[in-house]
Amino acid sequence: MSDLANFREETRAWLAENCPPGARGPGPVSNGSTKITIKDADTLLWLERMVEKGWTVPNWPTAYGGGGLSNDQYLVLLEEMAAIHARPALSSFGTSMIGPTLLEFGTEDQKQRHLPPIARAELEWCQGYSEPGSGSDLASLSTRAEDKGDHYLINGQKIWTSGAHHADWMFCLVRTDADAPKHEGISFVLLPMDQPGVEIRPIRLISGESPFNETFFTNAIASKEDLVGELNQGWTVGKRLLQHERSGMESLVSGGAKGEVMSLVGEAKRSFGDQQGRIADGAYRSQVLKYEMDNRVFRMAQRRAVEESEGGTPGAVTSIFKVYGSELQQAYYDLLLKMRGTRGFPDTITDKGADNGQFSDKELMDTKQWLYYRAASIYSGSNEVQRNIIAKRVLGLPD
Repeated sequence: MSDLANFREETRAWLAENCPPGARGPGPVSNGSTKITIKDADTLLWLERMVEKGWTVPNWPTAYGGGGLSNDQYLVLLEEMAAIHARPALSSFGTSMIGPTLLEFGTEDQKQRHLPPIARAELEWCQGYSEPGSGSDLASLSTRAEDKGDHYLINGQKIWTSGAHHADWMFCLVRTDADAPKHEGISFVLLPMDQPGVEIRPIRLISGESPFNETFFTNAIASKEDLVGELNQGWTVGKRLLQHERSGMESLVSGGAKGEVMSLVGEAKRSFGDQQGRIADGAYRSQVLKYEMDNRVFRMAQRRAVEESEGGTPGAVTSIFKVYGSELQQAYYDLLLKMRGTRGFPDTITDKGADNGQFSDKELMDTKQWLYYRAASIYSGSNEVQRNIIAKRVLGLPD
């Protein structure tokens, strides 16, 4: 038996013994924030076991808290987790964005200080990129960082800061040379969120949720030790981080960040199934079939890109994932709610639908997700921006 086959057998046996029933299928996933308490016992137990194994970040080096798995082993682990519908034990901006970026651009000191706490689920990060007036044209950002010897003094504002109210640290693009061309005067810094110079204001959305925030800096401090990459060369670091964000690699585990199997077959059968369990309505059968095929193709393309990149994050092709993935998410919830008819639209703002028993908690949450994913084609770089990147970097078309 080959070494990889042995690894598969050992992994399958370990997962069977150590993955609790409550950590299989949709459910809560830790993001590591010190401001969020894990209440579900199985979720906490699963996290503890995966941290001990190094499999919260399976392909990171063991020196930084990872599992040290090869690309082939990593893919085997993903397959075996998907087979039992095991949720990731940890899913965060730390594991999917700043962690991989520090592995590429960080100093050894930065890796030793920041990566193990991420792997151990001891803190969560947020992203300080977009500003009022600097969204799609991110390089026009104006939040400035002034050199004060051993630290930078930061003043300005960021907006749409996902999870800032739960984050312990921020990775942030700041302007360190106002006279340089806009792409060349930007630096990439890390700073703690729990300091007097940082103010967070939640932004309420039409879904009733507040995952996004405004973040204001008034003489906030970032240590010189936490400048990532070269001074005034942060644009290169920032672009690479976005490729890690857009790759969707974490979604290879069980088809979604929280272990969701993004299939519409079950819902369609419940709504339109005949006595044999088939989808009786021909129109919906065709639409569900198209979605399922598109979803399967997307997952296969992601996997192939990971395999070809030898376990790392692909480059500009991640923009394809962003465009196709966001449109696929929207298509999923559009069709899901359409099949439910009037039951697809409870009062999500007040949660009244669940309170008076007219709608289930799942129906309420799915409608909130439908509203939330209207923004999927805008956040992390709009699909229009992504298509420009694809044209230039993937297809080689002229400007």
